Amino acid sequence: MNEPSSKVVFLTIDEHRAGQRIDNFLITYFKKLPKSAMYRILRKGEVRVNKKRVEASYRLVEGDMVRIPPVKDLNPEATEAPKLDFHKKKLLENCILFENTQFMVINKPSGIAVHGGSGHQTGLIETLRLMRPDEKFLELVHRLDRETSGCLLVAKKSSTLKQLHALLREHKIKKTYHALVEGKWPKQLNRVNQALCKNQLKSGERVVKSDEEGKAALTTFQLLESFHELSLIAAFPHTGRTHQIRVHTQLSGHPIIGDDKYGDHAVNSAMAKRYAAKRLCLHAVKLSFVLNDEAFSIEAPYDAKFNEILKLLRHEKTLL
Repeated sequence: MNEPSSKVVFLTIDEHRAGQRIDNFLITYFKKLPKSAMYRILRKGEVRVNKKRVEASYRLVEGDMVRIPPVKDLNPEATEAPKLDFHKKKLLENCILFENTQFMVINKPSGIAVHGGSGHQTGLIETLRLMRPDEKFLELVHRLDRETSGCLLVAKKSSTLKQLHALLREHKIKKTYHALVEGKWPKQLNRVNQALCKNQLKSGERVVKSDEEGKAALTTFQLLESFHELSLIAAFPHTGRTHQIRVHTQLSGHPIIGDDKYGDHAVNSAMAKRYAAKRLCLHAVKLSFVLNDEAFSIEAPYDAKFNEILKLLRHEKTLL
């Protein structure tokens, strides 16, 4: 969109960019600027909105005045604009569950990040934009962890993004997840209400822990199926905290299979050898909401790997 400038630039946000995160705005504004440099100028306060410092998560409002600083340290090795990954393109073309003029729902594959970064130049949203160059607006409504699969909402209009964010804030988008967890899940364990707080380790890794001083977090659960030493459960997050389901299941003593951050490494290793379960067994199976007086309920089928794990477990169950 733009080359780095040697002068300060001031931009006024119009209705098409309202609702976008400031980091995403800068990524699209400076197509050739390395993300490390972009986040650095944000951290240092060189980017200002209405003369104030903002976090990377700040969402732009129509009429906001954004100060873009001069950028001199463009990495010459990263000057090429992102290129379309044809493997991801082919994969995502077959993953669109629903689409209209307002939004689309994608059955995000496990292993694909929703955003580029951390060694990945293009994530799901960048690939979508490259696939759809004529679309003026494509923005994530919410996020899924890289290893989580399933329903992901993408807005195609800034007005739709605002509406869907309002529904999220009002808890009017019902999300249903399925997870394969360690141990026998008690039928009476149907609610975990524990505040969570994000912590950052020295390595830069983000870890979420239970903390009474943290943000309120509520998840309700339902047991779907029991196996010998595992359980398939449904999880309904009533708040949208980072890693919420993963941490709440861990705190309950039943971590999700394949979770390398909050799970049991010995169990994960055994599951990988016995069932080739080498992914996080967490799937966003359903999204339900009402938009402009129209009800939507979109479901995402399990991928082949999740299906194969469950097939093997059910077969073993019949032999017991």
